[in-house]
Amino acid sequence: MLSKRNPQLNKHGELIHLLSIEGLPRAVIEQILDTAGSFLSVNDREVKKVPLLRGKSVFNLFFENSTRTRTTFEIAAKRLSADVINLDIARSSTAKGETLLDTVANLSAMHADMFVVRHSESGAPHLIAQHCAPHVHVVNAGDGRHAHPTQGLLDMYTIRHFKKDFRNLTVAIVGDIVHSRVARSDIHALNILGVPEIRAVGPKTLVPGDLRDMGVRVCHDMAEGVKDADVIIMLRLQNERMNGGMLPSSGEFFKHFGLTPEKLALAKPDAIVMHPGPINRGVEIASEVADGRSSVILPQVTFGIAVRMAVMAILAGNEA
Repeated sequence: MLSKRNPQLNKHGELIHLLSIEGLPRAVIEQILDTAGSFLSVNDREVKKVPLLRGKSVFNLFFENSTRTRTTFEIAAKRLSADVINLDIARSSTAKGETLLDTVANLSAMHADMFVVRHSESGAPHLIAQHCAPHVHVVNAGDGRHAHPTQGLLDMYTIRHFKKDFRNLTVAIVGDIVHSRVARSDIHALNILGVPEIRAVGPKTLVPGDLRDMGVRVCHDMAEGVKDADVIIMLRLQNERMNGGMLPSSGEFFKHFGLTPEKLALAKPDAIVMHPGPINRGVEIASEVADGRSSVILPQVTFGIAVRMAVMAILAGNEA
């Protein structure tokens, strides 16, 4: 939980770090989405660059493996004309026992302006934000089971792009919710943006019990969960975070909670299907759905570049 004074905002209510969607004002989220929209056209230019971060140094600190998130952050920073440094964690001094804060202090001495941090421990980006120099901005690229705010924001951009208005939507989030930082970020964002019906769909072992306190309808039956949904967000089974006994088998999970054309037919005819990736075909989603007309999984990736450009541009323009 964030403290009473949101450490992500300065005294003027402007964004200086992005650590979590929880506690962000709706106006800040809408500013990010609107700014991302203005950056989409950069993808179509012959020279895909704008000078907003020229002379700034962005350090990517990925203590967990990543493909989409790390690559899109790197592309986003380069399109803003930043100098991008990707720290090779396996060969860095952290492998020799250097603490996280000592690593950050040394990188700050190299005139870092922004840290993009992905870490297996919940709260690591928050800790860095508390101890870095006032001019340095921190972006959480996923911390433990806590939050993945830029994924949540790009999901919101995707929904707004295809559905326009959040106020009449039914959104079903399906799968391994208990281990999903994406699900938490999405739920906070959907609540802030005024979505009236948010459903968490999955087996009892994979749906946390506190979601009802967040205004989420919990469904342990897939048909009930996706019926008349406007948006279906499928989640990856995070086997690396599970202890034994949470699932009988991936095949059994697919039988009951995998998204097939038959289950998708229960949703609204114009429903969209999303997934943060990487997708496991035949485990949480059928190939016919992942590649079908309802799928917006690849547009999510494209939108992710623009959203991450927006976040970094906004942060760089605000002072602590």
